[in-house]
Amino acid sequence: MSPEGEALVPLLAAFEAAANESHITRAAELLNLPQSTVSRRLQALEKVVGVPLFHSAGRGVQLTAQGRDLLARIRTPLRAIDEALADVKANADPESGLVRFGFPFTLGPVSVPSLLADFHVTAPHIRLRLVQGHAEALTAQLQGGSLDLAIVIPAPLELRSFALGEQPIALYVSREHPLAGRSHVDVAELADETFIANPPDYNLRSLLETWCAEAGFAPRIAFEITEFETMRSLIAHGLGVALLPAPETTHPGLVGIPLGGPSLHTRTIGLVAATTRPTPAAERLRAYLAEHAGRVIAASAR
Repeated sequence: MSPEGEALVPLLAAFEAAANESHITRAAELLNLPQSTVSRRLQALEKVVGVPLFHSAGRGVQLTAQGRDLLARIRTPLRAIDEALADVKANADPESGLVRFGFPFTLGPVSVPSLLADFHVTAPHIRLRLVQGHAEALTAQLQGGSLDLAIVIPAPLELRSFALGEQPIALYVSREHPLAGRSHVDVAELADETFIANPPDYNLRSLLETWCAEAGFAPRIAFEITEFETMRSLIAHGLGVALLPAPETTHPGLVGIPLGGPSLHTRTIGLVAATTRPTPAAERLRAYLAEHAGRVIAASAR
């Protein structure tokens, strides 16, 4: 809204109150303002529009024809402003506010739902708007203000985060794969394998390419896919191997094999708040997750 528009809002509020009450004093009482302030605002609005909006009617006031026309035009936007302000106030309430919370696909089936269910017991009236995404998408939404809080893997360097734990990355193959019986596998041994991977903007894809480059080869990628459950199904059907975190639900067709070699094959799990000041409801969820999420996530990674 322009500065001129912002300046008109209190004038229009005084105008609507006086029009509804047909009385300046009652309008002032309704707005909890001195009568002189309401009168000045009405005079200022009439100066802006250039025509009289009221005429005297006994001890009260009545709208002129121009005043009736203006009232009809402003009622809808004024109601929208009132509703917007009420929504913002309600969303900031520490007991019943709204929290826009993001989390990664790899913690979706068990860990995060379990945490949110426990949080709901302690704060049953706080509303959650949930978003799942990969690290870059969640970070962008935190920076843009469309998320209040998120669990991000790996924790972004450009935002302050609280470390909840580490997420191990292992090799996943089908049960019929020649490597399925191994206790561990060095990345260098995978040079001849066919990989199933996320698109290039995913962190796991970056880690795959980095670790393979360190081992002296570029991975041969046959399938690119964003959805992890479908990726695991492709692996179980023998269509390739992948470097992934442990699944949170049972996949009988998969075998996970720890990775060996010089690199530490883990990712930091970060709890990240938006760059804006958190609402009381968002701060309640942040404090709860900081206290409880590490234990749950660590258990899911074993």
